[in-house]
Amino acid sequence: MSGHSKWATIKHKKGAKDIRRGQLFAKLIRAVEVAARQGGGDPAGNAALAQAVEKAKASSVPNDNIDRAIRRGSGEAGGADYEEIWYEGYAPGGVALYVQVLTDNRNRAASAVRSTFSRLGGSLGEPGSVAYLFESKGYLLVAGDEDQVMLAALDAGAEDVRPSGDQWEVITAPAELSRVRRALEEGGLPVESAEATYLPVTLLPLGEEAARKVLRLVDLLEELDDVQTVYGNFDISDEVMAAVAG
Repeated sequence: MSGHSKWATIKHKKGAKDIRRGQLFAKLIRAVEVAARQGGGDPAGNAALAQAVEKAKASSVPNDNIDRAIRRGSGEAGGADYEEIWYEGYAPGGVALYVQVLTDNRNRAASAVRSTFSRLGGSLGEPGSVAYLFESKGYLLVAGDEDQVMLAALDAGAEDVRPSGDQWEVITAPAELSRVRRALEEGGLPVESAEATYLPVTLLPLGEEAARKVLRLVDLLEELDDVQTVYGNFDISDEVMAAVAG
């Protein structure tokens, strides 16, 4: 996961060079709408909605857009009937990819995901072929002193704290994500990102050539309008990541 999270952070900083701002906003708004439809329009009683709203705000989505998405999702205004679908497959080199889709057109989404896998040397698998390699977790990327991060995170209920370059990956149960984030921020520790995610059970280290191929496939999948997120079980060292990002 560390390689994947570092790549996501690099892409976020590069901004529109990788994903058009409007497309990113549309994905974040779609996630808010679906979360409101599934669990109600009150973020205080809907953890998934609260996290979707937090993520949208962190990417500077206007509050009016977020409010309209919540109203659509909770039935106060018209909206598309989005369906969540998970696709499972392999990138070149045997890296497992777990692809989350929110779509109002199942056939369009399936065709686009399948052709992207095939075009980039990957293969789409059957349901259940890679899902067992991932587990649902809360994930935070935090800067700060090791002892301070450890103390604040673990006291708040985090499961693990791992080094990631000059930052720290904090792993939580999904339900504890918001509480751990608040504890870190109240302790004066900058949180680079915080999200409910799927972490791989085991990691597959990649060299530079393999990393370029895998990240190219991940990027193109995430550029598809219906794809929300792509999770992978790859790990990329700082040295390889620097070469790829450069």
